[in-house]
Amino acid sequence: MTSPINWISQILCVTAFNLRTLPARKGAAASAAIGIAGVVAVFVGVLSIAEGFRKAMTASGSPDTAIVLRSGSNTEMTSGFSRDETRLIADAPGLARSADGALASAELFVIINLPKRFTGTDANVPLRGLDWTAFDVRKDLKIAQGRRFERGRNEIVVGAGAAREFAGLDIGKKVRVGRNDWEVVGVFTSSGGIAESEIWADATVLQSAYQRGASWQSVYARLTSAEAFQEFKDSLTTNPQLNVKVVRQTDYYAEQSTQMTRLIQTLGYAIAALMGLGAVFGALNTMYSAVSARTREIATLRALGFGAGPVVFSLLIESLALALAGGVAGAAAAYFAFDGFSAATMNWQSFSQVAFAFTVTPRLLIQAIICSMVIGLIGGLFPAIRAARLPISAGLREV
Repeated sequence: MTSPINWISQILCVTAFNLRTLPARKGAAASAAIGIAGVVAVFVGVLSIAEGFRKAMTASGSPDTAIVLRSGSNTEMTSGFSRDETRLIADAPGLARSADGALASAELFVIINLPKRFTGTDANVPLRGLDWTAFDVRKDLKIAQGRRFERGRNEIVVGAGAAREFAGLDIGKKVRVGRNDWEVVGVFTSSGGIAESEIWADATVLQSAYQRGASWQSVYARLTSAEAFQEFKDSLTTNPQLNVKVVRQTDYYAEQSTQMTRLIQTLGYAIAALMGLGAVFGALNTMYSAVSARTREIATLRALGFGAGPVVFSLLIESLALALAGGVAGAAAAYFAFDGFSAATMNWQSFSQVAFAFTVTPRLLIQAIICSMVIGLIGGLFPAIRAARLPISAGLREV
């Protein structure tokens, strides 16, 4: 009976022999590794879209910020409040306050058409009407260039993502919206969140331009703490003068991102599965060719006393080594090609464009490399079993 130490020693010896002969089979080996690298690169590329979209939708969210909508509304577009209702919301307990009053921002949300900067095709872009309280409610917001809009004037500030993706949003330029021209006076950032896909203007001016009267669609409220949410929510939902739905900002954005993220992930896994199937056949072909070309070598090793188990494991290690090389190469290529790549897509909840950047996370890279190792394991298993079952006498007669 072979001792464990001897068995491991045999595996190491046969594996070292197999790896040293790889240069003689570099064509087939490179083909298998490149095939696996392609699978990994596509897998990471597609799923980085979902990661980037999810990050854009959730980065601006804060657990101590709440969004108030009309009861039954899932988006701001289907919600609506009167001036009196927004005042009642601003008087609720649990709200943070400054010297200017409650940190509650009543806001108007409309969709406009703008051409994309690189393709020229029209796209839906959110135009949000608000007052200066909104800049304090959103604590991660910063004016990166220019200044804030002035009250009562046809001025707008644009998110960094919108400025990057859509034409005509450079500081100093004017944008025609409806019957009015709006001057771009600033660019803001919001930790890469969805707010960066929006254009902001003074709510009073926007209400006049769109003949909305004294109506708003949502109220963004900064709370004293995350724990104050329930008190704030209960005070509004039990008020007979109001008919509202209160959600945390983080939950609201997470819900909006779910549909698109799930769609992209489903497509990514489906594409990777189809390409992975092809890569498995490529790995099988490579390893079967390796076994076929080294029939006499394997038989000689068996005749010298090497067991079937070490032969199986050595071939599996070879296949896994090729898969690991391909997986690492594909992951590296995907990272440098896709991470930070700017794009815009439709948010199906609001039917407006969301500007975001592809995001390649460490978790995604590890997941992709594990996928490549599974391909290598499957691709090497059956050829390894065939090599172990090869009759020694028949192998020695091979020419």
